Amino acid sequence: MAEFRKMTYTERLRARIEKTGSHLCVGLDPRPHLIQGDVYDFLRRVVDAVSDAAAAFKPNIAYFEAMGVYGYKMLNDLLHYIPEAVPVILDAKRGDIPETQAYYAKAYFEHWNVAAVTVNPYLGFDACEPFLSYGDKGVYVLAITSNAGAEELQLKKTEDGFVFDHVLRMAEQSKSYPATLGFVLGLTQLTDERMARIPDAPLLIPGLGAQNGDARRLSALRRPESVVVNVSRGVLYDSGHNGFHGRAIDWRDKINHAIHG
Repeated sequence: MAEFRKMTYTERLRARIEKTGSHLCVGLDPRPHLIQGDVYDFLRRVVDAVSDAAAAFKPNIAYFEAMGVYGYKMLNDLLHYIPEAVPVILDAKRGDIPETQAYYAKAYFEHWNVAAVTVNPYLGFDACEPFLSYGDKGVYVLAITSNAGAEELQLKKTEDGFVFDHVLRMAEQSKSYPATLGFVLGLTQLTDERMARIPDAPLLIPGLGAQNGDARRLSALRRPESVVVNVSRGVLYDSGHNGFHGRAIDWRDKINHAIHG
């Protein structure tokens, strides 16, 4: 009997993008002061409304941690509520010594069984290794973030390029590990020159929408097959028109036009 092989994270993500015709990643970032009524009910309504237009969901763990034990329970329930067909990228940005990272990886990949996580690589590659040991999972390391402070470290020049180039080289280091390594690239910081330095890997691109990233920069992507572009506030809280589903469709189409023309 042939042995069953799980899909790699890249394979799963590409299949989802192809099936939905969407590169939209919907950020699930609950801001209670912007929500009327129960927060968890609000998030469930978002998931129900936009799942068919989403390549992935990305809950940012900080928004749930800010609500204490109630927030952790909400996140746990939400992760079990999201349809299994939609990959979940848990935005945790964890960075710690390897032993501690192993416990974060166990929590996210074994207890919550998310498809991928974000990790801070600036403690070194050994801080990423515990996450990379999970064969069907994705690990997005922060390469160029969307905040203005990226200029202070990530975009500093070195003798052989930029600081973020050292992060990009982790793609080669990761090839001997079973998990898939990808990169977080803030749209607000991307140029054609920087895009050209990116190796072939899954990309998570924040910065579109409320952060005022220019969607036209997405046209410089050379390999868009495993790229997702995150929008949170533009889907969840822009109450001007169309509801959750309509806004998700609008962003999906805008992203597709920018990437594919």
